[in-house]
Amino acid sequence: MGYVRLLRRRRVLALWGAQALSVFGDRLYAMAIMWIAWQESGASAMGLVAVAESVPYIVMGALGRRIMDRFASLRALAGVDAVRVVLVAALPWAWDAGGTPAMLTLAALLGLAGAVFDPNLGALVPDLVRPDEVQAVNGLMDLTGRIARIAGPGAAGALLLVIPEPALFLLDAATFAVSALVLAALGRAASAPAAGPVPPAAAVKLRARSLLRAHPATAAAITVHGAGILAQAVALAMPALLAARFDAGAGAYGLVLAATGAGALAGNLVAGNVRLPASPPVRYCLLWAVSGLLLAFTGSAGNLAVLLLISAASGAVAPFLGITLQTHLAGFPAAARRRLMAIDLTVIRTAGTASMLVIPAAAAASPTAGFWAGGMATVAVAVTGAVAARRWTRAQAAPVTETAVLTRD
Repeated sequence: MGYVRLLRRRRVLALWGAQALSVFGDRLYAMAIMWIAWQESGASAMGLVAVAESVPYIVMGALGRRIMDRFASLRALAGVDAVRVVLVAALPWAWDAGGTPAMLTLAALLGLAGAVFDPNLGALVPDLVRPDEVQAVNGLMDLTGRIARIAGPGAAGALLLVIPEPALFLLDAATFAVSALVLAALGRAASAPAAGPVPPAAAVKLRARSLLRAHPATAAAITVHGAGILAQAVALAMPALLAARFDAGAGAYGLVLAATGAGALAGNLVAGNVRLPASPPVRYCLLWAVSGLLLAFTGSAGNLAVLLLISAASGAVAPFLGITLQTHLAGFPAAARRRLMAIDLTVIRTAGTASMLVIPAAAAASPTAGFWAGGMATVAVAVTGAVAARRWTRAQAAPVTETAVLTRD
């Protein structure tokens, strides 16, 4: 019901609809560009595309605070989406004109646009609603990704059977165009003024190291997030596990993905609408411990039915993770919130890129051991993070203010 109430508001409905379309387009783009890379240059080109898109997130999170601050408004983000329209539409012709180097250049530019767009939008969304509705609006935005993960790849595969690849990129570009128009309209109607320049003294405290030192419990949660992403890359070895334990193939893999997706949708409806316990960093770390246990149990599932149940449970935990962290970060003032979201994206992109290079191939050699190792490593890091966060979290937190947030935990 929380989602329904939010969607009755024109601004929230417009933003959610535009972003749902945009995220769906992203999934079409991801499928199409990976297909082109594999078709033209093989698996190595697919890896290069993934790295080219991730590196800008890492660089921007570490060094791009001043650039990020220039796009801290809906109208500025509309301009970013307008640029993405051109970049996405140009991708098929870039391959014909310049081959792999041109495609990687455009992929890197799209990654740069995403690195600017994602944390800024995440930081602006909570300002659209009342403080007691932040959890629900974060759940609503999380829902867009859950739906797109299920519908996007299948839709892309079906569309590629009936339309040429360039048309798929044009379709994705159209979704960015819709998003740009909606953001521009919302930006014009916004009553809150755009963020001004950060004072020099506050800018020093907004540096990543200073901000994380000032909020060690939040730093522990972000660290656990990165470690969890790193360890859980073992899940990419699921086809090897299915073949080794059950002599199963693509059909079983599809069922596992469907069970995970169904669990994630069900979990989102709960996570976005029920009152969550206090101490978000502690709770977040403990949720990662649960996710790690489920990953370990995946490696020892006795039959396919048990594996599907575990997959559904793993999917159900995922929205609680995302909504818990986003709602916690939304409690910070705008400048600190934006910086912390950028740091979190940097951490998980770094972890994800590093893990893709090593962990799936290593786990495929011994899937059961790989799932157990990844799962128990997640549990160990998550429990350590929870203990540390608990130690640093005060029982009664003082009210958060723009000045206090930079100096207290």
